[in-house]
Amino acid sequence: MNGRPQQDPVQTLVRWEDHGAVWRVVERAPSRVTVALCRCDGGEEVDRLVSDDPALLAFVDGRDASTE
Repeated sequence: MNGRPQQDPVQTLVRWEDHGAVWRVVERAPSRVTVALCRCDGGEEVDRLVSDDPALLAFVDGRDASTE
């Protein structure tokens, strides 16, 4: 996340979902993923998460968004 202390990226997405917000994969590579964090209404992107964390790669594997 931009300019913030590094947090567990899976927990970041789970918390995002738990609060009713939406995330979307915007770029996927074998060893890295970029996820857009969007407002609760599924609209405007408010931040991005870029990570090579294996747990995050597994968490989003086969999913393009939190709505799936």
